[in-house]
Amino acid sequence: MSSLSDKRVYLDYNATSPLRPEAREALVAALESRGNPSSIHAEGRAARALVEEARRAVAALVGVSPRGVHFVSGGTEAVNAALTPDASGPGAKAPMRRLILSAGEHVAALQGHRFPTDSVILAALDRDGRFDLDGLRMLLEMGPTPVLLALQGANNETGVIQPVAEAAALVHARGGLVFCDAAQLAGRVKISAAELGADWISVSAHKFGGPKGVGALIATREGLVLGTPLLRGGGQERGARGGTENVAAIAGFGAAARAVVDGIGAEAERLAVLRDGLERAVRDAAPDAVVFGARAPRLPNTVAFAIPGLAASTLLMRLDLEGVAASSGSACSSGKVAASHVLAAMGVEPGLARGAIRLSLGWASRPADVMQFAAAFEKIVPVLRRSAATAEGRG
Repeated sequence: MSSLSDKRVYLDYNATSPLRPEAREALVAALESRGNPSSIHAEGRAARALVEEARRAVAALVGVSPRGVHFVSGGTEAVNAALTPDASGPGAKAPMRRLILSAGEHVAALQGHRFPTDSVILAALDRDGRFDLDGLRMLLEMGPTPVLLALQGANNETGVIQPVAEAAALVHARGGLVFCDAAQLAGRVKISAAELGADWISVSAHKFGGPKGVGALIATREGLVLGTPLLRGGGQERGARGGTENVAAIAGFGAAARAVVDGIGAEAERLAVLRDGLERAVRDAAPDAVVFGARAPRLPNTVAFAIPGLAASTLLMRLDLEGVAASSGSACSSGKVAASHVLAAMGVEPGLARGAIRLSLGWASRPADVMQFAAAFEKIVPVLRRSAATAEGRG
C-alpha cells in the first residue's frame, strides 16, 4: 500500500524539511550513545566525539571556526539568546543602547528579544521586501549608539534575500553589532560568514533536512560575548547555554550539514529551475497573480503570491484536497492563516495580502512535483473564481 507521502506533493520546506536519510541514520545511531557528553569516562567521551564532529560540520556549513558554534534547541532559542543588550565584542562595548529590527523579521525576533520596549525600533522594508539601507543610515544618525541590528538573511515568507553585508558595514562603522537569522539560507545558498558580515548567525537543522528541535547560534569571530546566557545551568557549550546537549539530534544536524555543504551551488541552480516552473504554473493559471518580491533577489526555492479576490484559506484547503501541501506564510502561528506583518511592511494592500500563498522547495523536490502542482492549480483556480464571483453577486 502506498503511504500518504507517495500520493502528495510537499511544497512547504520553509516551514520544515523532510528528514534526510543521512540525518536519520546518524540520529538513530547516536540514540545508542549511553554517555553524557560532559562525563570524562569512555562513554562520555564517545558522546562528546559525536557532538564535536557535528560542530565541525556545522562550522564548515557557514565558514567559521568550530569554536564559534553553540548548539541550541532551534532557531527561536538562538534568536532569543542573541538579541540581548549585554552583547559585546571587539570594538563594541555593552550595553547595546538600541535594538533595530527589520520590519520583516521572524516573530521570534519581534517578540523574543530581551531589550526594553522603548529601545526597540522597527526599520522599514521597501515595496520589493528589501531592507531599506537609507532608512538604516538615518536611524544610526538619529539615536544613541552602539546598536544591535537583527536582519534576516532571507525572509521566510517571500524568500527575499536581504543586504546583510551592506547593513553590517554601516552598523560596524558606528561601533554596533549585527545578528543574522540565516535559517532560510542554510542548505539553499552558500553561506560565507566572512562575506555575510554579521557577528552572530543562527541556523536551524530542520529547515534543510536535519531533525527538528536543534539549531546553532554561531559567533563568526573571536571576542564576541552575549552576556548573561538565556539558559543557565551546568555551563555546557562553553558557558553559552546550560543543559545537557541533545546528542542524537546534534548528530543528525551534523549529518545534514555534511550532506549539503559540498553541492550547494548545484542544488541552488536545481531549485531555481523548479521554482521558476512553479511560478510559470501560477501565472499560466492566473495571469493576474501577484508574485511578492519578484523584482528582488530571492531564494532559489521560494515563490510567494496572491490572486486578487481569492482567499488564502480557501486556496490552501483546495490544494490540500488535491494532494498539495502549501502554506500561507510563516508556520509559527499555531496553524492559523493570519495577516502577514511582512506583506504589511511591504505596503501590500490588506485584501491582497489575505490571499498570500507560499510555495517552497527542498532537497527531495522533483520536476514531477511541479507538474502535479500545475495540474492541481489549473483545475482549482477557475472553480474558486466562480465561487468568489457567485458569493460577491449574492453580497
